[in-house]
Amino acid sequence: MLVVGAGPTGLFLAIWLAAAGVRVRIVDRLPGISPTSRALAVHARTLELYDTFGFAGRLVEQGHRMTRVNYRVRVRRVARIELGDLGTGISPFPFVLVLSQDRHEHILADHLAGLGVQVERDTELVALEQRDDGVAATLRTPAGEERCHARYLCGCDGARSLVRELLDAGFPGGTYGHRFYVADVEGDGPTADGELHLCLDEQDFCIVFPMSSARHVRLVGVVPEGAATAGFADVEERVRRTTGLEVRSVNWFSTYNIHHRVAARFRSGRVFLAGDAAHIHSPVGGQGMNTGIGDAANLAWKLAAVLRAGAPPELLDTYHPERHRLARTLVQTTDRLFNAAVSRARWARLVRLRITPLVVPRLLGLSFLQPLAFRTLSQVGIEYRPSPLSTGRAGRVRAGDRLPWVHAGGESNFAPLRDRVWQVHVYGEARSELTAWCAGRGLPLFRFPWSDAAHRAGLARGAVYLVRPDGYVGYAAPAQEVEPLRRYLQRWSA
Repeated sequence: MLVVGAGPTGLFLAIWLAAAGVRVRIVDRLPGISPTSRALAVHARTLELYDTFGFAGRLVEQGHRMTRVNYRVRVRRVARIELGDLGTGISPFPFVLVLSQDRHEHILADHLAGLGVQVERDTELVALEQRDDGVAATLRTPAGEERCHARYLCGCDGARSLVRELLDAGFPGGTYGHRFYVADVEGDGPTADGELHLCLDEQDFCIVFPMSSARHVRLVGVVPEGAATAGFADVEERVRRTTGLEVRSVNWFSTYNIHHRVAARFRSGRVFLAGDAAHIHSPVGGQGMNTGIGDAANLAWKLAAVLRAGAPPELLDTYHPERHRLARTLVQTTDRLFNAAVSRARWARLVRLRITPLVVPRLLGLSFLQPLAFRTLSQVGIEYRPSPLSTGRAGRVRAGDRLPWVHAGGESNFAPLRDRVWQVHVYGEARSELTAWCAGRGLPLFRFPWSDAAHRAGLARGAVYLVRPDGYVGYAAPAQEVEPLRRYLQRWSA
C-alpha cells in the first residue's frame, strides 16, 4: 500500500494499516512537518478513534481544552458561552481540544515509527499507472526517480493533490473572495487569557485561539482589501482594534484563500482520495482535518480486511458513498455559516453584532439542545445509514450509526473496540445459540449488563449489534437470530 501525503490523514491511514499487518509505504514531498499549519481543533470522534490505538491521551496532555467561548464586539465581551464538558455521557472525550497541527502530526509520526514505518520525506509522486494487479508509481526522491508497485494507492496530498489531477477526478466548487491570515503571536490583553475569543466589529472579525500559555495565541482573520504585502503589519492595527491584543512578538504569519470543493469521486480503480485531496471547505467548526481523519479510518479497515483477511474487494466500493455524502453535506453547511460570518450585508452585521450574542448562549444553556450541539460539532453524530453496509435497527440505534458510548459499573463498551475487528455486542442476556455460533466462527461476542445508561443511549435490551472495526454498527436486530447475521457476514466479511 502506498500513501501519498503525510499530514494527519495520511499518517493515520498508515498507522491503521501498519497495525493491521499491511505493508505500507508513506511519502511526502516536504522535508519535514510544517510549523505553520492552520488546523487546531481535535474533536471527540477523532480522539475516540485514536484511543483504539492508545495515544489519545498524548494529545489531551499536550492540548488545551476549550471550556469557554467569549463573544466580543469592539473588544467588549458581550457574551460568554460555557462549553465545559458539553458531551458528558455521550463520549469519553466530552470536550473540544485545541492542539496545533504540527504537534498533532509529531504524535502521529512517532506512533507510526513505533510500528516500524518511517515517513519518506523529500519524496514526491510524479506519475502513476493503474494495472490489473495494482498501481505503478513513479517517485522523485533525493536519490533520483524511482518506480514502485503497490496493490493500492491513496492520495492524502492536500488541496493541490497531484493524485486527484492524475485521476482526473474533478474538483467542483469555488473559492471565497476574501483572503485570510493566520498568525502565531505572543501578546498581552483581555483576549490573552487562555480562553477562545470570537471578536467582531462592523467590518472585521478575528478569532483568538489559546495555545501553550495565556500569552501565546493563534489569530485567524481577514486580510484587508488592497493590502500590499500581506505581512502582520497590514493587520496589526485591526487586531488591536478588534481584540484589544497588544502583540509583543510574531512567531510566524501566513495568508491563504479558502475554497469549498468536493471531488466528483473518491475512488478510481485501485486509487483513493482522502482528506483535503477529496474535499475542502471553510474552517467553520474546525471540521476539515477531523473529517480527513475520519476518511482514513473508514478506508483503512476496509483495505486491511481485503488485503489481510480475505474480505471481498466489493467492500472497498462502500468507501466513496459513505464519505462522499458526508463531505457534500459538510461543505454545504459550512458554506452557509461561513458566508453569514463574513457577509458585509446589513442584516448579517445585525445578526453577528446584536442577535447572536443574545441568542446563542441562551440556546446552549438549554439542556435538551446541548447533546445536539455536541454531536454535530464533535462528529460523533456522523452516520452511514444509507450505506450498503448498513442493515437493520434495534431500539433507537440504526445500522450505520456510531456505536453509542455506554459507561456503567466501571465498564466501557468502547474498550473492546481497541481490537478493531468485527464484533457482536449484546446488552443483557445472550442466547446460547448465538454464543455458540459466534464461538464457532471466531467472532468476538461481548455481553454487557443491561443498565439505565444503555437505555438512555438508545440501545435495546437483548438485541444484537454487529459492530464494524471502525466502531460503527453494521447490522442491528432486536432478536438474536443467527441466520441473518450469518448472511450479512458472508457478504461483507472473510
